[in-house]
Amino acid sequence: MKTNQDLTYVIPGKYEATRFEKIHNEIFKNSLEASKIVAQEIADLIRLKEKNNQTCVLGLATGSSPIKVYDELVRMHKEEGLSFSNVVTFNLDEYYPMSKESVQSYHYFMHEHLFKYIDIKPENINIPDGTVEIGNLNQYCVDYEMKIKNAGGIDFQLLGIGRTGHVGFNEPGSHINSGTRIITLDHITRVDASSDFNGIDNVPKRAITMGVSTILRSKRIVLMAWGQNKASVIKRTIQGDISSEIPATFLQNHNNATFVLDEGAASELTRLKTPWLVGECIWTEKLKNKAIVWLCQKTNQSILKLTDRDYNNNGMSDLLAQEGSAYDLNINMFNVLQHTITGWPGGKPNTDDSNRPERSIPAKKRVILFSPHPDDDVISMGGTFAKLIKQGHDVHVVYQTSGNIAVTDDEALKFAEVCKDFIGKPLEEINFQSIIDFIKTKSPGQIDSLEVRKLKGLIRRRESYAATRYIGLKDENIHFLDLPFYETGLVKKNPLSDLDIAIVKDIISKIKPHQVFAAGDLADPHGTHEVCLNAIFAAMASLKPEPYMKHCWLWLYRGAWHEWDIHEIDMAVPLSPNEVLLKRHAILYHQSQKDRVMFQGNDSREFWVRAEDRNKNTAKIYDNLGLSEYQAIEAFKRFDY
Repeated sequence: MKTNQDLTYVIPGKYEATRFEKIHNEIFKNSLEASKIVAQEIADLIRLKEKNNQTCVLGLATGSSPIKVYDELVRMHKEEGLSFSNVVTFNLDEYYPMSKESVQSYHYFMHEHLFKYIDIKPENINIPDGTVEIGNLNQYCVDYEMKIKNAGGIDFQLLGIGRTGHVGFNEPGSHINSGTRIITLDHITRVDASSDFNGIDNVPKRAITMGVSTILRSKRIVLMAWGQNKASVIKRTIQGDISSEIPATFLQNHNNATFVLDEGAASELTRLKTPWLVGECIWTEKLKNKAIVWLCQKTNQSILKLTDRDYNNNGMSDLLAQEGSAYDLNINMFNVLQHTITGWPGGKPNTDDSNRPERSIPAKKRVILFSPHPDDDVISMGGTFAKLIKQGHDVHVVYQTSGNIAVTDDEALKFAEVCKDFIGKPLEEINFQSIIDFIKTKSPGQIDSLEVRKLKGLIRRRESYAATRYIGLKDENIHFLDLPFYETGLVKKNPLSDLDIAIVKDIISKIKPHQVFAAGDLADPHGTHEVCLNAIFAAMASLKPEPYMKHCWLWLYRGAWHEWDIHEIDMAVPLSPNEVLLKRHAILYHQSQKDRVMFQGNDSREFWVRAEDRNKNTAKIYDNLGLSEYQAIEAFKRFDY
């Protein structure tokens, strides 16, 4: 496998960069690149087995991690003639109880993402059956184990990892000798699955899973993990001691296991987070800034108070020797951070901008604020949004998706009943009674009708109007793209299409912005932010030859899940207490997302609480580093497209 060499900071030969790591791992720039490499390894194995007239036994996983691997395998089948006629598959797990026809079942998942598009024999597909009578489950699990053994054992096992450290559904407490069995799901696992089930109350409490010993008997294991949400458990799994509290650590005992990670999932590993603790470093400007912020937090001191001894005692003596003194390092870093702070996110007119994050010219800029969902604008940069309007810039907010999937049935029912009661009789265009009847009789997992999806989208749209009016934006500067990739009625979305990109290009061409703000937080639970950002990247790259794009800067904000690390911030916009309250009230206009957040990820707090705490914490970090004290700070990173 080809690793991402850009992440190598440690000087080769001086120390072993991976000396803290107990499992072989390879890191890639993104999940797409990594998934193609994994798919190629699987394809090579299938072809080798076919050449030798042997059966290829694959252990398969579900969830978001393997989707792009399956996409690539399907492409290879269609375009390169990869045949699965000699393949037998065994899936890791299934919810219990669960019918095969349910859209939440892993039986449904595997057919939708892989089996229905390839030439595998139906009798060679093995997925745990979530409909087996409880009294027959023990024997069923024994039979599943025997079927794997009789097939010759698993040649290649594909794995993901949960935030609890589970592989398959082997939750904390699972024994290394455990076999296929029924298990009670951890609460965190059920929270993470809640978006697929429209709420945690609908998530099954049990599942059938291959055991740890079953997995460890596989001849080859590849575990994939994507995104910052997995960084903590990946570090504990790769660098920690073997423990049943993190079942994935049992993989340390396997002699042919590889973890395939993207940069986000690998970000907590020592050689990436603090490479100076591993050995001598190649000190880039970015790494110097990161190390000095870390040193301040480690020693609980402000930047200008750091001493030579602080650097020497914390693995940074080579940096000190390179730069000459702590004084010089401290002053330079203080100035770097000081120059990120501005109360003029659109640039301050008639001012020397050489040490400011934004240009002073033109004084009045055309600005596009892209919002993946109809509330990311105010959640992530509501204070900056208000400042841009107040300072006279021509601000346009562009909502990329309808957000309809995030409106609960109860909320939609309330609005439908209000409309019906107010009108007194159904409108010719919309039969509110049919919407009410549909919602009341809707079965778990059923896709919303087109009318219900339209109603839910309108709820989000009108909330957005209310929030942006409160901030001070004119209605004519509000745009709704309703990108087609989102409109499936399911949590699972379609791939980004040329039409999606064309729609984004059209709005950029129309406004011809000097500034574009976009969501750079890729930790949202079901990937909409990533697709929306890729649409913007593709559109702006295509438009780059246009003369007006020479003057267009792209700023990335982060959403409701993570903030930029301090050393990554290029523009820090302070908020006053009144601006914090204004932002809070703007978020609260999104009432359908209050109290019962459907896609909250691993944080149960309401969005306004998350955003406020995150902004206050950023300000506190700046304060602790010795810079000015503010109530809150919104942070942005400039991206060169």
